[in-house]
Amino acid sequence: MTGRHDGAWERLASSFVTTPEEYEGNTVGRVEGKVAFITGAARGQGRSHAVRLAEEGADIIAVDFCEDYETIGYPLATPEDLEETARLVEKTGQGVVTAKADVREAGQLRTALEAGLAEFGKLDIVVAQAGIAAMKGQPALQAWTDGINTNFVGTINAIQVALPHLKEGASIIATASAAALMDAHNKPNPGGDPGGMGYMVSKRLISEYVHYLATELAVRGIRANVIHPTNCNTDMLQSEPMYRSFRPDLENPTRADAEPVFSVQQAMKVNYIEPEDISNAVLWLASDESRFVTGMQLRVDAGGYLKWYDYHV
Repeated sequence: MTGRHDGAWERLASSFVTTPEEYEGNTVGRVEGKVAFITGAARGQGRSHAVRLAEEGADIIAVDFCEDYETIGYPLATPEDLEETARLVEKTGQGVVTAKADVREAGQLRTALEAGLAEFGKLDIVVAQAGIAAMKGQPALQAWTDGINTNFVGTINAIQVALPHLKEGASIIATASAAALMDAHNKPNPGGDPGGMGYMVSKRLISEYVHYLATELAVRGIRANVIHPTNCNTDMLQSEPMYRSFRPDLENPTRADAEPVFSVQQAMKVNYIEPEDISNAVLWLASDESRFVTGMQLRVDAGGYLKWYDYHV
């Protein structure tokens, strides 16, 4: 090949070659020098995201409510859980600022974020992870309200308090759910479980909100994407309300009763995925490796969508 393309292939090939200096010790993390604001960070997926991003060089602003809801039939994270997240982040050598804040209250999130900004000076990554599953919650309509306000309004609050601080190259990642993609046209028992329906609705609304937000942010060089996990092995899944949802035929189902039925959600032969599986997707979306990926609904669902739906754009 001659003419104006001389050297082009050599330059292209060299861009894929890792030098010994770059490889040795893997010294440059995939989100090195970035700062991440993470809600729901005290345990489960949120803690996993915080640790994974810290392992790859990010400093962390970790937020959680650390209180129970009366309508939620399983215990939520504690202040001690948030302290453990901080300890695990610090173990990686990265900085961490923690705050107890209710995602339903934008003012509390703003205060928490400002404390992190005072420490780290900037913000590059937002991970809106905080969420609850209000299945079978009582009082039923309060369970609906708590789910919508935490999952949907809480996601909006986390993102929108961060927007004034995001610059070109920043990445927003919101956690929805495979439930957001489920076909719900058949409702044989309307009003039977408002908390469960509210969970699905909140996750659908997150998906649509981020889709339209990504459009407005794209011209500003800021990306926004949604991750849809299937069953994930956290305290939310391993809980009595979830066991009852999967085994309505039993009065008091146990984990042993419910776990084999978890597999109905996935095409791949697994009952659930692990938080780390989601964290790896979060890391990719947070990193510059995905610098032209925005407005995406990323399914980490072990083929769950494939099992239930035909192809469509």
